[in-house]
Amino acid sequence: MFKEEVAARYKQIQDEICRGLEIADGKGKFEEELWERSGGGGGRTRIMQNGAIIEKGGVNFSAVHGKLPEAVKKAFNVTEDDFFATGVSIVIHPNHPLVPIIHMNIRYFELNEETRWFGGGIDLTPHYVFENDARFFHHKLKQACDDFGAEFYPKFKTHADDYFFIKHREETRGIGGIFYDRLKPENTNLSWEQILDFSINIGETFLPIYTELIDRNRDKEFTEAQKEWQYQRRSRYVEFNLVYDSGTKFGLETNGRIESILMSLPPQANWGYNVQPEVDSDEYKTLQLLKKGINWV
Repeated sequence: MFKEEVAARYKQIQDEICRGLEIADGKGKFEEELWERSGGGGGRTRIMQNGAIIEKGGVNFSAVHGKLPEAVKKAFNVTEDDFFATGVSIVIHPNHPLVPIIHMNIRYFELNEETRWFGGGIDLTPHYVFENDARFFHHKLKQACDDFGAEFYPKFKTHADDYFFIKHREETRGIGGIFYDRLKPENTNLSWEQILDFSINIGETFLPIYTELIDRNRDKEFTEAQKEWQYQRRSRYVEFNLVYDSGTKFGLETNGRIESILMSLPPQANWGYNVQPEVDSDEYKTLQLLKKGINWV
């Protein structure tokens, strides 16, 4: 069955990424926790803590099924009860302020043959925005999208700018990336198999992008002030995930596993009162680039 094929390929992506991140880190190892959901299905949570560069990273796989709660039925505008959802979700918080936070999610949701779709994306949250890194990141995502549709990158990049926006701060969470939802043959001109291939292609783009960004920045010296700024920027990440993130909301509303849902949060974040960086400082320049609509390619 198609949904089993999706889950099997997503598991493979999880394995490949965990192996690659352990090599890139050089010290840290993922610890695996297998879990079962009382309503049906389960997953593999893999967490790395206190690595050489990865302070806390999660690479999660899940495939769950069961009855859809009323709140979610309403949000999705559906009447069916039985659902199946599978996906890989990744968040990496580095200990180095010049290495960015990265997030990836690829997922498939199914109620029946007619009501099903793919969603996902990758976005980058640098504590300090380096324009060369931002261009490299977006260029790689554009390449991954162009293989399947010329309109994918501009469309999904705009979606990411709009989605990863912290309204109460009037700033983007980072430099965006791509974000897509409800992909199906009717709105992509692709078959279900091709959309799955696109989803896998996005998953396979993660590792070469992030290992390159780690290697570019891991040996740079940094100051205590830059470390403080990192904690300050992490707090924005927390605010977005707890207030706006639809995956977090879905997990909480479906009585998901709380440790897996909140693994995206950093081990430490600071909320200094009314922090205003000096004009023309690196911190100030970063804030000027946390805006929608910047063309990085």
